[in-house]
Amino acid sequence: MKTARNLLITSITLALTGCGSTTTKVVTEQSLPQTQYAASLVEKYIPSIGKGYKINIGLAADTTGLEKEGFTIKRKGKKITITGNDASGAIYGTNRMLEYFTQYGNLEMPEIIVDSPEMKIRGACVGLQKTVYLPGHKVYEYPYTPENFPWFYDKELWIKYLDMLAADNMNAVFLWNGHPFASLVKLKDYPFAAEVDDATMAKNQEMFSFLTTEAKKRGIWVIQMFYNIILSKPFADHYGIPTQDRNRPITPLISDYTRKSIAAFIEKYPNVGFLVCLGEAMATIEDDVEWMTKTIIPGIRDGLKASGRTDEPPIILRSHDTDGPLVLKKSLPLYKNIYTMTKYNGESLTTYEPGGPWGETQKQLSSVAPIHISNVHILANLEPFRWSSPAFTQKAVQAMHRVHGANGLHLYPQASYWDWPYTADKLPGGKRQLQIDRDWMWYAAWGRYSWNCHRGTDNAYWEKRLADFYGTDTLTARRIIEALDESGEIAPKLLRRFGITEGNRQTLLLGMKMGQLINPYKYTVYEEFYQSCGPKGEKLIEYVEKEWKHQPHEGELPLDIINQCVTHGDKAVAAISGLSGKITKNKDEFDRLVNDMNCYKDFAYSFKYKVLAAQQVLNYKWSKDINFLNKAVPLLEKSNDYYKMLVDKTENTYLYANSMQTGHRRIPVGGDDGKFKTWTEMMPVYEEELANLKSNIIKLTSPNQADDQEEKIVKAENAPVKLISNYERIKLEKGVKLFENRDEAIDSLAPELEGLEALIMNRDTTRINGGVVEFETDKPVKMLVGFFIDDQNKFASPPKLEIDATGNEFGQAEPIISNAIVMSNMPIVNIHAYHMPAGHHTIRLPKGIIMVAGFTATDLKIRDAGLNGLSDEVDWLFME
Repeated sequence: MKTARNLLITSITLALTGCGSTTTKVVTEQSLPQTQYAASLVEKYIPSIGKGYKINIGLAADTTGLEKEGFTIKRKGKKITITGNDASGAIYGTNRMLEYFTQYGNLEMPEIIVDSPEMKIRGACVGLQKTVYLPGHKVYEYPYTPENFPWFYDKELWIKYLDMLAADNMNAVFLWNGHPFASLVKLKDYPFAAEVDDATMAKNQEMFSFLTTEAKKRGIWVIQMFYNIILSKPFADHYGIPTQDRNRPITPLISDYTRKSIAAFIEKYPNVGFLVCLGEAMATIEDDVEWMTKTIIPGIRDGLKASGRTDEPPIILRSHDTDGPLVLKKSLPLYKNIYTMTKYNGESLTTYEPGGPWGETQKQLSSVAPIHISNVHILANLEPFRWSSPAFTQKAVQAMHRVHGANGLHLYPQASYWDWPYTADKLPGGKRQLQIDRDWMWYAAWGRYSWNCHRGTDNAYWEKRLADFYGTDTLTARRIIEALDESGEIAPKLLRRFGITEGNRQTLLLGMKMGQLINPYKYTVYEEFYQSCGPKGEKLIEYVEKEWKHQPHEGELPLDIINQCVTHGDKAVAAISGLSGKITKNKDEFDRLVNDMNCYKDFAYSFKYKVLAAQQVLNYKWSKDINFLNKAVPLLEKSNDYYKMLVDKTENTYLYANSMQTGHRRIPVGGDDGKFKTWTEMMPVYEEELANLKSNIIKLTSPNQADDQEEKIVKAENAPVKLISNYERIKLEKGVKLFENRDEAIDSLAPELEGLEALIMNRDTTRINGGVVEFETDKPVKMLVGFFIDDQNKFASPPKLEIDATGNEFGQAEPIISNAIVMSNMPIVNIHAYHMPAGHHTIRLPKGIIMVAGFTATDLKIRDAGLNGLSDEVDWLFME
């Protein structure tokens, strides 16, 4: 162990004597920004620290065998020596000393403390994204400008944020953007590609210099994330190509542009790291491998060479929308220093018992990569209410280590990622609340447990933190923690047992429609989510089916979960009620927290009674006994009563529930044009469901029941489009063949499709290259595309918004007619409608066997044609 005499490089001595007086003395030839920063942290506490302390902060002379970022603290009387294993370790050792002082009010620490972090990367992210798309741009495309991101140029805000991360022992900040290069570097070969003017470019470069300098001072690594393949809009417009197209092939032009963008960035910003996402604008794994090995890695090497560097700084490969283990295997021979990253619970927070296929991917990556990072991503199910459960967080980090083998953490904001730096809270006078002010405990908890998740019962620490924050006693703080821990189970449990997806596609806390509970597969259930993001269990439809078939149940059951969640809600509200008189600081924030706890309770009750109503409707499905529907009515009424309470509690306290306010959001209803983002907007939707159920019960019991129930099918008429692509057309009817030189013929089809002019396609061509349909139209039309429902790779995959953010660009994400066409020796077909405005269009279809049923301007009813023989679904009960 090294003594103060052996400290090398920097030793800063703070002598604390008299009535808080201090002198700072640099006793070696040079000082480091990190140790200077550590000293500045101590200075803030000098007035409250007792007399006569002498605190030395420095670095170890010999780091052999020492863990990076670790430290040793030695105390002898009032002399305290903090020795960092490196410059960052000096900061973390200082943090530990100040934590002790804050917790106990003195510096009578143990005589020696030796520690180092369990997670080697501990970082949070900031999205340079917005709640809506910019005009003329697609998802993720946001140039760095003062108009788009005024906060990006706010240096005081950055200092506040970086100070928070440093205090929470974080060592990385990730900046997320689709294509940042055209805002940060100008290319000699493509000068027209820049998305900002020269003055803004210079401003951006100055801000990056400021940010990296201030971050480094705090031991924080700045990392720029980017998606692939996205091009700058000026570049794309110059060459007449789209900025992103998931189904286009890699071309020499776009490869050269991206490679040179990466090289220029590396040369300009040598201290900024890279987080590479091989999606969501590439469709095949083969393209991912080629892009990583022939564009991205060569671009990085070009930049290093131009800078005269021979080292290999780490780059981070995000295993999203790709085969991470395969890409890593193909890349390592070309570049050795690759870290990996995978989402922890997808795009939500659902469990501390992960597993399944996503868990296997995590294990494969963590077994090879020197650092594997667990990404706590988006938190779609937690928006917008406050969530900071220390107990859940600690167990989640333990699972990252134990189950996934992770040794790094990447943390998203707790809510409102797309609206950074603001929360969704509605404050008086139109003011906005900063996320880092509201959600400080979210960052503190993940930072604390990513450093060490094996702390056992840790309530004493949080009681003191909360007591200080709210100006109250530790017994009151204990009740606040209880409320946070109880409420912290509600959204995770409900989503993992009832959700359609974990992603941005669903905003859980706005509720779910009855059809999504009783016929979830119609809404494209994301099965890997169920397999990977929680304990084994049953969906509601599985549970009811087993009940009717008298089969044994397995794992976590839906009715148990709803009962547990209302209990959690009751306990949370009981714990936090009646405390207001004991709060002397941050009273407005405490009142908002109390409101959130009550919102969680109301939501849990509303959801419970809706699930119970759905159970009765499913009983009707199996029995055709209308008495079950009559039982569902009062349950649904009770669910809506609780939802009205939620409306009352949020109408004047929240601007929105979900921060992604685009058509990408589909559950409970589409978020097109920024609509249906509040509980007030959703209330009529749920009231209409109830009214439709009552109306349909009457129809079922009326004498004209058959006539009333008969579905009125509107036949699609052919739209007069000019087809430029060289496809033959054929009238859709029984017996016709839709593929060149193939015998598969139509056996049956939905009646509204009969007579449409379908395209005859070549199966081999679409499998290898994908299909391209070019056409012109004078009026808006729908191009009806048929996806064969089969998970074999030879069939084109329908849009999956979890991995393809542009998958609803033309309103095509969900089938408009399910089970619509049956062909001999082929899987059944779902029809998706691509909504196209008047004009000239070139649509690239995904690779795989696929069909185009024709073009129409007719408004078609979303329905299940039932040609798979499974048309006994009863979600029609909630439609007019």
